[in-house]
This record gives sequence, C-alpha cells and structure tokens, in this order.
Amino acid sequence: MNDDEGRVDDDATGEPDRPGDRADTEATAPLSFGRPPAPPAPPGPPSPSWVPPTTQPPPGRWTGYPPPPGTQPMPAAPARHVAPTGRVPGWVWPAVTVLALVIGLLGGGLGSVVYEGLTSNDNPGAVSNGLDGVDTVSLPPLTKADGSVEAVAQELLPSTVQISAEYNGQKGGATGSGFVLDRQGHVITNNHVVAEAASDDGPIEIVDQDGDRYEATLVGRSPVYDLAVLYAPGVKSLKPASLGASQALRVGEGVVAFGSPLGLSSTVTAGIVSALHRPVTTGDSANDSSYINAVQTDAAINPGNSGGPLVNLRAQVVGVNSAIATTGGSSAGGEAGNIGVGFAIPIEQVKITADQILRTGEARYPVIGAKVQTGQDNGTGAEISEVVDGTPADKSGLQKGDVVTAVNGQRVSDGIALIVAIRAHQPGETLTFTVDRGGSQRTIRITLDSEVG
Repeated sequence: MNDDEGRVDDDATGEPDRPGDRADTEATAPLSFGRPPAPPAPPGPPSPSWVPPTTQPPPGRWTGYPPPPGTQPMPAAPARHVAPTGRVPGWVWPAVTVLALVIGLLGGGLGSVVYEGLTSNDNPGAVSNGLDGVDTVSLPPLTKADGSVEAVAQELLPSTVQISAEYNGQKGGATGSGFVLDRQGHVITNNHVVAEAASDDGPIEIVDQDGDRYEATLVGRSPVYDLAVLYAPGVKSLKPASLGASQALRVGEGVVAFGSPLGLSSTVTAGIVSALHRPVTTGDSANDSSYINAVQTDAAINPGNSGGPLVNLRAQVVGVNSAIATTGGSSAGGEAGNIGVGFAIPIEQVKITADQILRTGEARYPVIGAKVQTGQDNGTGAEISEVVDGTPADKSGLQKGDVVTAVNGQRVSDGIALIVAIRAHQPGETLTFTVDRGGSQRTIRITLDSEVG
C-alpha cells in the first residue's frame, strides 16, 4: 500500500483519496443506477437487466449528532370572561373582509418576492438561506401505533421520485431514485446517479408516482458524501417527505426502503436496522474517497434504489440508500444484487450537505492535511504516512509515523475509521486526537479545515 492511498484528506492538489483493498473483509459497492426495462425476451434463461456495481472496500463509527429534543403541544390558554359590548355597525364587517383580503394578497405576493430574492438566476434552485429558506417537513406523519408498512407506503410514495439521467451520451441511460425535500421544488438523490450527466451537462428528468416528468437542473453535488440536489419548478406541487433523525434509530427496529430498483418505479421493501455507525465507501472506481457513516439495513435494495429514502415506521426519512455489500460472487457474468446488506447515508449528513449546496452550489468536507494508511487492519489505530506542510495537522504537531487511536475519546481502529471519524464533524470544529508516538501516548488538538467535494 503506497502513501497516496487511503488519505484522510486531499493534499494541495485537491485530488481525491483512494482506499486500499482489504481482502479479509466483505466488499461494498455503490447502488448502481438502474437501466430502463428491456422489451420482453424470447423464452430462455433470464439475464440481468442492470449494470452491476464495482467492488468497494468495507467499513467503523459514526459519532454523528444527537437527536432533536422531544416536543409537546402547547397548553390551551385559559378561557376569559368578556363583558358584552354594543352592537357592531353593519358597515364594519364588509370593510374588515376587504382589508383581510388585501392583506392576504399582499402577504402572498411578498412571500413570493422574498423567495425569488433568495434564489440565484445564475444557479437556478440555489437558496441563500439554505434549508432555512425552504419549507421542509419534520413532524412525523404517523404515530407509533399507526406505523405499519402499508401506512408508511401510503405516506411516502407521493414523495418518492424516479431519476432519469443521461449516461454515455444516451438520454435516460441511467435511472435512480430520490425524494422531494421541500415545497420549493428541490429533490435529493445520490451523486453517482447524476455524475455523468453533470460532467457533460446532459439532461436529467424527475418522474413522479403518476409518471409525470419534470426537467431538472442540478443545483450542486458532493462526490465525497455521494449526494446531489436537483431543482425542478414543477416538483413544487409534490408532497415533501418528512425528515427524521437516524440517531434516534435502534438496532432491530423496522424500516422501509423506497425507490426504483432495476427501473421498477414506486417499489417498496421492508426490513430492519441491522446496525448503526458503519463506515463504508460509496464511491465508484473514479472516486473511492466517498466515505459515509452508514445505517445498515436488510431491507432489499438494488441498483436503481440509489438516492431513494430509507424511512422509519413513523414515515420519516432517516437515510438515503446508497450502497450494497457484495460477496464477489456473480451470475451470468455479473455481480450478485441484493444480499440483505445495504447501507444508507444518515439524514443528518444529508441535511448538512443539502444546506451547503442550496447556499453556495457546492459542498465542503473537513480535512486535517495528512495522509493515512488504510491497507492495515490490525485494529491498533490509524498510522499517519504523511503530514502536509502548513496544514492544521502540521501546525498542531502531528507527525509521520504517529498512530491515531482515538478521536474525541472514540476508538479508532484503522485508517478508514479515522477518515469517517473526521468526516462526521464539520469544518471549524476542534477535535482531540489520542496519538501513540513511539510507545508514548499524547493528545493533540486539531481544528478542521475544509475542501470542496
């Protein structure tokens, strides 16, 4: 393993990192986009209708963010006795009605002007206030008692969309999934669904549950977190999905996956949360540095589910389906599909990245300015292979050969775990690294810098 593989962050060139292979662990792969359904074939052995994903290295820990505090209804105000008054003149009520109508029209017009003022003509769909400037939903549509898979499906299907994007010069050559973020026409999906279309300004379409199509504009994307935000004015009429909290999940609780696996739109599958805090890479062969802290689930997800929502039984989105595990086995010359091990990007990271993209059209991720070895798997920590001059790591005193064993008190077992531990935080935060240097333990505080990606 050379030093250029498995970096904690980019060096001055800004080139993406690449992890090393780990032969003793199960590989993961991004959920490849699906292909449009092929016409019926003559009788004979079936053949795959999708392009299998590439093999990926595996997964450590999500330090994440705490769940939001619980809420409760405001108590009713006590009744008050009002003394009777004289009769109101008849002309008052028509005047009040007209005044209310005028105020309502002015308010609606002002709201429209304010929102248009928040958007950028140079980047359609951009919002200067980020998520604060759009109308998202967070209240759970269902109670725990109502949380059946059927009820969840009824709530989320209207908010789930199919993504059709250009691929290899072919319009609609790639299909994926997404969900409606807000009432302003924004949709969340995976970067790898639209990456090729974005690179050559190819067409992207959003298809709703009824089959209606909307031409979409890419607001921005993050290869590092495998997320993209799309904008289509026609989507304003669609119902936004309710956003929950992955940190409130418990292992074993039920979840539901939505999307368009293999091009089959509006597909619903159910399972459980198999594990939390799984560091996995969701990047393809061109960008292996896409590390996420994933929610692991056994709900069936396949190529084409990319970008679709993973939902709890209160009908709230808790993650974005992004990767599946592979065993290296294949059938008919291709890799196996769903084997009951899928991974979703936590909704907390989705909110952060979407907010950055809406504000500026790009996303940023935290870096310290060092390279780390990822091919080793002895569980003793992450060995630093290089420290770049002038970076936060260099200024803090981190040295080549140091072995990072913990970040903010959370154990770090290897290089990938260190990368994920850093990326679970935000630029500007100061983290405490526990370091083994020549058998002597010390602590080093590093303030995170950032890179675009």
